[in-house]
Amino acid sequence: MTLPPAALVLDNTATGGGWRCELRPDLGGCIAGLWWRGEPVLRQPPPEGLSGARQSASYPLVPFSNRIERAVLHWQGTDHPLVQNNAPEPHAIHGVGWQRPWSVLEHSADHALLSFEHAADAHWPFAFDASQTVRLHGNTLELVLGLTNQADHPAPAGLGWHPWFIKRPQAHLAFEATARWEMGDDKLPTHRTPSTGLHAAAAALDLDHCFEGWRGLVTLRDPRLTVRVRSSTPYLVVCTQPSRDAVAIEPVSHVNNALALQQAGGRPAAELGLRTLAPGESLVLQMSIEVSTDEGSPA
Repeated sequence: MTLPPAALVLDNTATGGGWRCELRPDLGGCIAGLWWRGEPVLRQPPPEGLSGARQSASYPLVPFSNRIERAVLHWQGTDHPLVQNNAPEPHAIHGVGWQRPWSVLEHSADHALLSFEHAADAHWPFAFDASQTVRLHGNTLELVLGLTNQADHPAPAGLGWHPWFIKRPQAHLAFEATARWEMGDDKLPTHRTPSTGLHAAAAALDLDHCFEGWRGLVTLRDPRLTVRVRSSTPYLVVCTQPSRDAVAIEPVSHVNNALALQQAGGRPAAELGLRTLAPGESLVLQMSIEVSTDEGSPA
């Protein structure tokens, strides 16, 4: 395999593991591809190579997840225009980390630590530092994402991941939740409805929804692999359509468009997962991807 000059590869096969993880710090600190014993777990890069993080297998969401309506941040009585960074949509989407290069602070065959320093700009008006750790351990890929407010005043903050998992024939997706946010034609949440989660064949699913109160475990099972996604985040975004060969399973810290929902008076900010960080305060989330080849047995 020929690697682009900026790629960073974690590979623990020499020490008895089965993982190969290709990172692209230069493209939003994304995961370009992830394989277990040669089998792709996340979607693979296009043949011509990646041109941006949105084409990748997974990328970090920092300092917010999903969309901010009409790219206007309403915060503590002030409106901050943001950049519409996913034309032709009129919204701001997935923060700024996925569009910026990350620095490699340390790395080995089974571990990498990346960082990104953001100075206030038109994309996000509050300075922050972010870090992400990628670690291979046994049959598990562990991810840690953190953000520290470097502004001299309180700032909103959210985190998450946007991994695209391979959707093979006969794949079945399952998780438990308490509610689902319905979506309008503008891809923004409209209202909250009760939901027990999802237990369904993945092939026919047509979803782009945020689930609330999920239990921290998603299982994606097919005849070749069972993948378990675990996280302590209170929200989960699931996106796929019958025409896609992948399903996005996104652990996130807050509801889509949480700032605008809070501004509109729908629910208190804390109930939407929205965090306010004091100067120097941090938010840290964890996520893991565990692979097995049959029910209950490590691969």
